[in-house]
Amino acid sequence: MSERLVAVNGIELNVLDEGDGPLVVLCHGFPELAFSWRRQIPALVAAGCRVLAPDMRGYGRSSAPAAVEDYDIVTLCGDMCGLLDAVDERSAIFVGHDWGAIVVWQLAILHPERVTAVAGLSVPFVPRAPALPIPIMRRHQGEDFYIVRFQQPGVADAALARDVRRTLLRLLTQSTLRTSERAEEKSATPGLPSWMSEEEFAVYVEAFERTGFTGGLNWYRNIDRNWELTESVGERRVEQPAMFLTGELDVVRQFASPKGMTGWVTDLRSNIVVPGAGHWVQQQEPETVNAALLGFLGNL
Repeated sequence: MSERLVAVNGIELNVLDEGDGPLVVLCHGFPELAFSWRRQIPALVAAGCRVLAPDMRGYGRSSAPAAVEDYDIVTLCGDMCGLLDAVDERSAIFVGHDWGAIVVWQLAILHPERVTAVAGLSVPFVPRAPALPIPIMRRHQGEDFYIVRFQQPGVADAALARDVRRTLLRLLTQSTLRTSERAEEKSATPGLPSWMSEEEFAVYVEAFERTGFTGGLNWYRNIDRNWELTESVGERRVEQPAMFLTGELDVVRQFASPKGMTGWVTDLRSNIVVPGAGHWVQQQEPETVNAALLGFLGNL
């Protein structure tokens, strides 16, 4: 796939750019890469779309600013607007997985004129919390909840980077992200899941051995700041045609229910649960995900 650096919003994004036609932008999550969409890009291109899949800010070969504040949701959405400007497009269909889903949902709120349609994988649209989210998570999920543990700069960064291969294997295979660092150190390293080859896995290992995990962790460290920055749009709805898809076994379903989208995503055309699939649904069940995306796009 063709790959190039694109200047956007004061940084550079490394972008996979394929096809010609209506524009679809694919936004990955944590800890992933544009490579995570390798099984969707050919299907979308074959269907007549142009696809842009960036390594998001802080990942892969894209820029990774040092300041935590450079990873707030307004800035991340600004990156996507800058990407559209760089290819002379007013709007696009945005598809996101995990943190990428949060970005595309918020982009539809913050810059509705730039989003033709939106699809979120794994993470549904979540209405604005009544107060700062991290204290709420700490109270209800405990100090061991992974998002709470990620808040202190440097701590999770070092723990995750100590053995990148082991870290990535655990994230690919574990059924929950509540595991403590101590338990992580004592537990056995799992094997590679059947849906990823050793060659594919090596792409992730090389990337995160080179970059570490700080860029992606800084997204989590802006959750409370995002709440403050988006106060003025807290009552807006996602009014674009929308789709949501998740895996039946996705751990995110434990604490982020798609039922919360009712009344907030006003044109939800698909709400799909993929049987037997976990969090990494577009890699684990690519044919199902591709069929759902193409069906959604075909009905726009």
